[in-house]
Order: sequence, then structure tokens, then C-alpha cells
Amino acid sequence: MTDRSRVNRTKDRTAASLVGRRYEVEVGPVAHGGHCIARHEGRVLFVRHTLPGERVIAEVTEGDEDSRFLRADAVEVLTAAPDRVAAPCPYAGPGRCGGCDFQHVAPGAQRRLKAAVITEQLARLAGLTPEQAGWDGTVEPAPGDKVAKGEVPAWRTRVQYAVDADGRAGLRRHRSHEVEPVDHCMIAAREVSELGVEARQWPGITAVEAIAATGSSDRQVVVTPAPGARLPLIELDRPVSVLRVDDQGGIHRVHGRPFVRERAAGRTWRVGAGGFWQVHPRAADILVDAVLAGLKPRPGETALDLYCGAGLFAGALAEAVGERGAVLGIESGKRAVEDARHNLADLDRVRIQQGKVEQVLPRTGITETDLIVLDPPRSGAGRATVDHLTTLGARAIAYVACDPAALARDLSYFAASGYHPVSLRAFDLFPMTHHVECVAVLERVEKEASGAARH
Repeated sequence: MTDRSRVNRTKDRTAASLVGRRYEVEVGPVAHGGHCIARHEGRVLFVRHTLPGERVIAEVTEGDEDSRFLRADAVEVLTAAPDRVAAPCPYAGPGRCGGCDFQHVAPGAQRRLKAAVITEQLARLAGLTPEQAGWDGTVEPAPGDKVAKGEVPAWRTRVQYAVDADGRAGLRRHRSHEVEPVDHCMIAAREVSELGVEARQWPGITAVEAIAATGSSDRQVVVTPAPGARLPLIELDRPVSVLRVDDQGGIHRVHGRPFVRERAAGRTWRVGAGGFWQVHPRAADILVDAVLAGLKPRPGETALDLYCGAGLFAGALAEAVGERGAVLGIESGKRAVEDARHNLADLDRVRIQQGKVEQVLPRTGITETDLIVLDPPRSGAGRATVDHLTTLGARAIAYVACDPAALARDLSYFAASGYHPVSLRAFDLFPMTHHVECVAVLERVEKEASGAARH
């Protein structure tokens, strides 16, 4: 048989889909991504809407006979775990809204699941135990978020609604473009819910982002019209500025301010449309406090704030290092750089440069610094950037991470150059979801000393 014949035969053979097939399974440990691991006849299933120790009927949602693993939903619970609760949200559950992973889990147990995921990622990708990472093994709730079973904290100050073909606002289903229309998102902050986005029709619109600033009365909606559609008159239940996204992704002011004013770390921050800001109303202050407590900046020191966004950490560092210190922020987003420069214009010891960190940092000519803060995207900083950072001789590095897998991978790269975590804190800034925020503080430790400490 020729190689071409083999290729053609491979193309002709289509593996049978297993979507819709149901299996009775015993559920194992929680895994990164909001699901738990189960096995059936040697095949791995990643099952949502379940808990470790349960026995469930799992219905396959993705995969075929040739798949290395299958995705599935627990559509029937045969033996429930003690931490299972009735989902407070009527839109949660198999085939429904994909925004919340853990509506069926008691609040304290959600944090224990997240701690288990962090522990597993540290061990698998960084070779660290919690003790070696300087972590006490807990995930800390934000003040005010510690609620009883059956209750949901309303924390999300930025909600991205999708709009279906009938003009109804809703949320995407899990791993799908399908829209689940909703009357009320329970995790949306009160100030977002008061806009009334879910109660009105959105003809000709494909998406509506609703934003409620923390510490000011600013509220904003960013609407994306369908190609060729006219923008309808937008009247909501509270005063709001309106922006429009064009076909190329550009954002334009329709009326009102093109930004919102956030309040954190003792300052007011301008954040333009499309700019990054923490979604939980307490997150910015919590993370700044954790970074400063870990780095302990001193007057006169120099610092880098990488992936600096609107300048949150750069501003906090600049206040701490004083007039004799210096801070450089690097950010790739043009609007975010404009915001950061505006926000920190009164601090002449701060400089903000635009571009990708891996490209800009080598061009700065900086060969040493005292402190580094990095808050990279979900994918992490990566080996090349980490390798460069470890040549700058920083006495302490604070790594803010929204993904424990990326954090653990980057910690392994830091370790290769002698930087090891001396403390790690985890914060539950995304209740009802699988997401978790971590702050790791690293210092250079001699290999012999670090090895002795770890054994």
C-alpha cells in the first residue's frame, strides 16, 4: 500500500461520536478547569457539575471513539457528596449557562477545591509542596464574600452579555457560542444589575458589556452591533455612558465618558474601554496589599511593573519607594498605556513604555533592579521572559497569577536560576467559578541552601 493510499484511508475513516452517550462513573479528584476526573473502561472523562467521591450518570458532551479523553456533564447524581448544595442560580447546570462552575458546591468547599487544584499544579509542574512554596494551603475569601450555603455573593462588576437572534441578553453556554437568556445573573454586582440590561431587547446587537466602577458612580455599556446593523437608542435604568465596537474591533464613544473611574490603593484610576481592571470590587486593594506586604519596598529602590495595565502596581510601588526611587511599567495595550500615563502623571519617578514585555524590556538597557512585579496574561510569562528577569538581580519578585498552571510552570523556570517562592497566598476573587488568584513572592536562594531547605 502506498503512503498516499494510507492517507486517503485515514481521511475516509471518521471516528464515531460519543456525544450523548451516558456512563455510570465514580468521580475522582477535582482537576484544573472546573471539572472532576472520572474513568470508564480505561477512558478518562472530565466531568462538570459533580464533586469528588460522587457516583453520577455522566453524559458525554465532547469526544469520539478515538479521543484521548471525553468531556461530560453529570446529568444525574446517584450518590451525592456532603458538600453538594442545590444550585441557587436557576440557569446553572448541564447544558445551561457556562459562567459558573461551582454553583452546586457549598462556598467553603469551593475554596477547598481551588486549594486542591493549586496544590496539584504546584506538585506536577513545579515540584513543590505547599510548604516549599511558602503557602498555608488555604484560599482566602474576599471580605464580605463568606456566605452561607445556598447564598451567592454579587461580586462581578463587569459582565459580558451575549445577545441571541431574538435580541435577548444572556450568557454563553459552556464551550459554546449558544446563548442562555437570563433574567438575572446572581454573581453580577448590584450596580450592574440595576442597569436593567437583561430586561430589555437588543435588536441588531451581538454583545453588551456592562461595567460598574468601584468607588465612583460611573457606569458604562459597550455594545457590539451585528455587521451592517444600526445602533438602537439605548436607554437603561440608570445613567450610563455608551460605547460602540466597530467591525474591526475599534471602540468609539457614543455618549458620556469613554472611561470609568475606579478607586483603589488610595488613588483614582481612569480605565478606558477595553482596558483591564480587576472584576471583583475588592480585588485591586487585596492584590496591592499582598504585593506590598511580600516585597516590602524601601525608599530609594527601583522597580519594574510588567504587564502593568492602568498602572495599579506601579503607582503603589512609586508611593512606597519615594522620590528617590524609580518605577518602570511596561504594557502592550495602547489604551492602557494612555490610562497609566494619565493616572500616574503626578509621579515623575514613574515611566510607562508600550509594547510586549519580551520585546521592550531588553531594549530598555536595564541591567539591574531591586523589585519586580509581574501580572501576566492567563498563559503566563514564559521561559524567555523569566530567564531575562532572573538576570536583573532583583532582591524580590512578586508574581500575580490568575492561572495556577501558568504560575507553576513559571515557578519552575525561576527555580532553574535560583529564585524560589518564599511566600504564596491564594484569593477567591471569583466565587462560584473555578478561577483563583495567587500572589507568589520569590527571592534568590543559593541552590545548596534551597536544597537543604526542601529536604
